[in-house]
Amino acid sequence: MQISNYSDLLKAAHAQPELQRLLFVFAEAELPGEHTAEQKDKFHARSGGALTPIMCVDKLPHEVLNFADLVEESRQMGKNWDIVFVAGMSGSISMAPTSKDADKPLQTMIESIKSGNIKNYLTFDRKGELVQLR
Repeated sequence: MQISNYSDLLKAAHAQPELQRLLFVFAEAELPGEHTAEQKDKFHARSGGALTPIMCVDKLPHEVLNFADLVEESRQMGKNWDIVFVAGMSGSISMAPTSKDADKPLQTMIESIKSGNIKNYLTFDRKGELVQLR
């Protein structure tokens, strides 16, 4: 199944034979401390900068049925974010992974994002549209 937006992600999660838990890492775009004029221009044109993880959460697919709810929940946390990285975590046919099971994978996601290793994650903007990062 091709995923092009958040609704597609939920459909894919529900279509898996094993129950899923979704892992979300929210990141803010920042201008690196020591930056060039070119980096600054790209950042202000919204095509550059560094993505810094600022919060994370894990949810069962039925707990976040639409992207607007996820955005609202993050707004209530008082954090501004630009991109959310998402991964799925499989359980078994009869049991989804628990939040405790998700702790280590979430920390791995955060460290991967900090090091720029983001190829294993889906990325969505604040509208729930899939974003291709370079």
